[in-house]
Amino acid sequence: MFTNAGMNQFKDIFLGEARAHFPRIADTQRCLRVSGKHNDLEEVGIDTYHHTLFEMLGNWSFGDYFKKEAIAWSWELLTEVYKLDKDRLYVTIFEGDEADGLSRDEDAYAYWKTIIPEDRILLGNKKDNFWEMGDTGPCGPCSEIHVDCRPDTERTVVDGKTLVNADHPQVIEIWNLVFMQFNRQKDGSLNPLPAKHVDTGMGFERLVRVIQGKTSNYDTDVFQPIIGYIADRAGIPYGQDEKTDIAMRVLADHIRAISFTIADGQLPSNNKAGYVIRRILRRAVRYAYTFLHFKEPFLHELVPLLAKQFEGVFDELKSQQDFVQKVVLEEEQSFLRTLVTGVQRFENYVKEKQAITGDFAFELYDTFGFPIDLTELLAREKGLKVDMRGFQQALAAQKDRSRAATVIDTDDWVVLHESETVDFVGYDRLECETEVLKYRKIKAKGREQYQLVLSVTPFYAEGGGQAGDTGTLVSQETGERIVITDTKKENGLIVHYAQVIPAELQGIFVAKVDAQKRRDTEGNHSATHLLHAALKQVLGNHVNQKGSLVNADYLRFDFSHFAKVSDEELLQIERIVNEKVRENIPLKEERDIPFQTAIDTGVTALFGEKYGDRVRVITFDDGFSKELCGGTHVRATGQIGFFKIIAESAVAAGVRRIEAITGSAAERFVEEQTSIVNRFRELLNSPKDFVSALDRLLEENSVLKKEVERAITEKALKLKEELAAKAFHVNGITFIAEQVDLPNNEAVKTLAYALKGAVENLFLVLAAEINGKPSLTVVISDNLVKDKGWNAGAVVRELAKEIQGGGGGQAFYATAGGKDASGLYRALTKARDFVDG
Repeated sequence: MFTNAGMNQFKDIFLGEARAHFPRIADTQRCLRVSGKHNDLEEVGIDTYHHTLFEMLGNWSFGDYFKKEAIAWSWELLTEVYKLDKDRLYVTIFEGDEADGLSRDEDAYAYWKTIIPEDRILLGNKKDNFWEMGDTGPCGPCSEIHVDCRPDTERTVVDGKTLVNADHPQVIEIWNLVFMQFNRQKDGSLNPLPAKHVDTGMGFERLVRVIQGKTSNYDTDVFQPIIGYIADRAGIPYGQDEKTDIAMRVLADHIRAISFTIADGQLPSNNKAGYVIRRILRRAVRYAYTFLHFKEPFLHELVPLLAKQFEGVFDELKSQQDFVQKVVLEEEQSFLRTLVTGVQRFENYVKEKQAITGDFAFELYDTFGFPIDLTELLAREKGLKVDMRGFQQALAAQKDRSRAATVIDTDDWVVLHESETVDFVGYDRLECETEVLKYRKIKAKGREQYQLVLSVTPFYAEGGGQAGDTGTLVSQETGERIVITDTKKENGLIVHYAQVIPAELQGIFVAKVDAQKRRDTEGNHSATHLLHAALKQVLGNHVNQKGSLVNADYLRFDFSHFAKVSDEELLQIERIVNEKVRENIPLKEERDIPFQTAIDTGVTALFGEKYGDRVRVITFDDGFSKELCGGTHVRATGQIGFFKIIAESAVAAGVRRIEAITGSAAERFVEEQTSIVNRFRELLNSPKDFVSALDRLLEENSVLKKEVERAITEKALKLKEELAAKAFHVNGITFIAEQVDLPNNEAVKTLAYALKGAVENLFLVLAAEINGKPSLTVVISDNLVKDKGWNAGAVVRELAKEIQGGGGGQAFYATAGGKDASGLYRALTKARDFVDG
């Protein structure tokens, strides 16, 4: 869901599925590691060198230089440019692995021997010195550079090389040189990649720590301004207490991950990537609440400090500072309310329990966001213990469920034709001849399907919010037909999905896109561009796209705005869009434009979107709508037909959502609404002023309803006198148990309360059948509740067994419903047992 290593965006180059425009590059890549194989979340704040978000510095060779140069240049940079002490550095190389048939990396060993003493060249196993991102994909041996940050007094006692890869907080890896040579197959075997590559990764935060001579990443000027602010606001010095120090480190780290991911377009939510961000944010709030005693929102205050710190480096945070801050604030407010509810839930639970079960501890963790250490802290204060084994079992079960829900079992590609490129012709054509280059079977959520890669394709792959095309592939030789159910991009490849494929995939196929579906999708996509421009015109230039979904049925557009869009504003927006539709503005499409050239013309670029050096510009009237976009569009706005907004709602703090339809879908919507209006006119005898007639009808209905309610109340109060006369006394108690004929539960309640106020020492049971369903009401005078310990809730639950139901309530008043009306008489008879006893 996130970039968790610098190589993610280059995977297709390593696999030979895309051409590298430059054989050598260097970069800094923001990475997030919070789940899956590379999961650092639980270490963050506890140790001194793990982070959720970090900058990965890298230099890359795509089939160009290899081990010798990478090793020499890394040593030169660290020791001659950054001036690191050579006596503190150690290197590791891959020792080989018999199971993979790989021997020791002799080349790396030989190159390092010319630079560093041999006793500082250490052998590393597959876990430490063979890099692979997942179970399959590009991989290779690596050579790590470690630095010993301990003081000299310790270094003279214990040799640093014994602490390499031993999780010592002061002997840490600083740079990893990965030699990408292999592709791991599904069966575990290794195939050589088409070319050999270099992928190096050095954590910026660790590098700064070493250069500045600190013992912790958090002691550097990367984190200290934030930590200092937290300490001042909390009134707790940093560096005096381990628990509060951890909390401050967690906040300083997590605010970076939260802020940058929101700025990149991922909002907190309850699923997928959004849930990960919400989880990080809530972890920070929990630490602030529990250990730093922030009972009011605080985390959002850190956003401006962070934006200022990264100004000129990653400017997207500064440009969206207000938006990010408001999203964080709303999430904090929401979660703090949940925390308070969770504490109340805990307090109610422990009133009746002598220990905290694992299931309940997990409920607090999963539903209310309680870390287990917070539950243990609350339990200790009550003298209780937590079933940690049960908690871990529940947690493991949840992880297994999540893993099972997301795992995709993928076969290796079956290659039919070698090709470096796949041509997309879908901007201009909906049909073309093509060949199947390769295919594979995948299994997700128990369903098998196939992926196919074509040499030429008219199918648009899902991207930029636009749904992927569907259609058919037909063999020219056999006439066999493959139904394409979806089209997506994977590692730069356009991948076509099919439920069934024939045994023979050789030869020429005709690829044909579902034309009607594409036209409907294009109408909705072009409408989003017009909508975006209209929103800016009506609401202001602060409006920016925060997400979109465009398919053949409708469009959904998320945008930054901090108030509900009024009906008048929505109508104005609609009118502007439809005006542009009627103008039939021709599409102006510019392909392969340098990115900066496009930006300089004032084109709208979206935060969170990934743009290359060359971009495509879509314009509908230079002065109205001009955006970077890779999607498909109508040739002129008139093809949209008609635009209709059908919903406006909130998505998150500062984010609103508009849903709309166009073309034939909008026509059908208007037809349905017109039909409804006409039906109302008929029911109202076709008045000239339809709205006034409806208002009069509603007013008359309200008057009549009040009259009916008044009549029902009068009937209930009249019954009060009748029932009071039927009461008889048992052991000093006034007992009434009767079935009454009243039309609703509110009338029964009115009667019950009237009797309670008029009759002393009352034990009342009322039975009623309302809309065919039985109900029971029990009222007990307050003095009887106090003196005899009676509870109306307990009584009604026992009586409800006779009507196959249940209920409850307060000690003096309770109700129950059921399924068996024939049991009402039995319930009334049974009620006598309570007063006789």
